[in-house]
Amino acid sequence: MVPLPKRKLSKGRRDRRRAHDALKAANLVQCSNCGELRLPHTVCPNCGYYQGREVVSMEKEAKK
Repeated sequence: MVPLPKRKLSKGRRDRRRAHDALKAANLVQCSNCGELRLPHTVCPNCGYYQGREVVSMEKEAKK
């Protein structure tokens, strides 16, 4: 047989346990090169710059 709780957990105890389960907003910073929002300590996905220098070369798409 599977072990079962002896008493019902109160709503307060249940909710206190779940107090840390909320999703947190992403911590975004502005790219110093293009101004696009990006995650900190990562290469900018828009322009490919990191700490003031180009790390990944991004090709511009030609408009048709």
